[in-house]
Amino acid sequence: MINVIGQGYIGLPTALMFAQSGQEVVGTDLDKKKIEKLQGGHTTFSEKGMDDLFDEAVQKGIRFSTDYQEADCYIISVPTPYDEKNKRVDPTYVIEATKACLDICKKGAIIIIESTVSPGTLHKYIRPIFEEKGFQLGQDVHLVHAPERILPGNMIHELRHNSRTIGAESPEIGDQVKKLYQSFCQGEIVVTDIKTAEMSKVVENTFRDINIAFANELAKICREDGMDVYEIIRIANMHPRVNILQPGPGVGGHCISVDPWFLVGDYPDLTQLVGTARQVNDSMPIYVLHRIHEIMAENGLDDLSQVGIYGLSYKENVDDTRNSPTLQLLNYLVGARVYDPYIEKDLVANQDHSFEAFLDKVKLVVVMLSHDHLKERMEDLEGKLILDTKNIFPQGEGIYKL
Repeated sequence: MINVIGQGYIGLPTALMFAQSGQEVVGTDLDKKKIEKLQGGHTTFSEKGMDDLFDEAVQKGIRFSTDYQEADCYIISVPTPYDEKNKRVDPTYVIEATKACLDICKKGAIIIIESTVSPGTLHKYIRPIFEEKGFQLGQDVHLVHAPERILPGNMIHELRHNSRTIGAESPEIGDQVKKLYQSFCQGEIVVTDIKTAEMSKVVENTFRDINIAFANELAKICREDGMDVYEIIRIANMHPRVNILQPGPGVGGHCISVDPWFLVGDYPDLTQLVGTARQVNDSMPIYVLHRIHEIMAENGLDDLSQVGIYGLSYKENVDDTRNSPTLQLLNYLVGARVYDPYIEKDLVANQDHSFEAFLDKVKLVVVMLSHDHLKERMEDLEGKLILDTKNIFPQGEGIYKL
């Protein structure tokens, strides 16, 4: 049996995929309300294909519980935030989950940690737990790192088709875990050592963060000297070996905006580029704030209630608000209206749940996300001032860019 610990954005779809493939699965989470909702036959967040996958997994016998189970295999998928002061990974949730697994696991069980961690975390924080509890690692129980590699909004497809990395202390256990994931994963699965697996996941997200930061810094440079950053990027990308990304209002989520800090925290003297990229991307909500005030002054607007922020989630077409740039921006925009078609519950003050009501109340719309909903209703913004941080509106009167 597989006991998947943590039924959040990664743990739940992972548990469902294993169950759909015919594995006996129990999904465990300490959040009683979440488990009750799952037991009642309802998913806990919106995701393309999730409801169908959930129904299939239920038919195959998946169960949900607040209790850890006696199992052959544990998959730990719990949050790994970073310490705000020293920027290092906070492994508290992984440590507690590992201890709970060891309190109940069978002899020979495999504990797979999917949570993203900095290189050396399992050696420094997790291995000692096995020794403290009297387990001989590699014989009584086995430790593996198998970091996830999926994108909210396309999770189900990416779980099936993306390649994966398995970090294990022995090739035999690595191959055993590889076969387990092959029950649903059609992508290439690479077996390596644990520290390499830890580092590879952090490096992937750091690479993306640095490239986003270049585009964002380029936008600031072009704004300073009256150049069109989008035209410059378009022309530069005609070069066969250049692929500059598009600038945006900031980086959110629980991967790109977090994982690079792990390297900065552990290697502060060696991560000048990484640290600077993080600072550039973290500065973008404030940059958007300055643009809002410039546009308001230019058009005689003096009341923030005339400003509407479109988009609360951290990326397009999902309801995930973790580290959302909009939430950061709203700390400085008290009184502004807010709307997001994917966010049904009240998250912030002055949040509208009707697009029409939202537009009726504002004169300046700040586009923080290019949801499909907005792309289909762009004409509804006719006559509004628009700060288009996603470059989806054509240049024209009343249209402002980053």
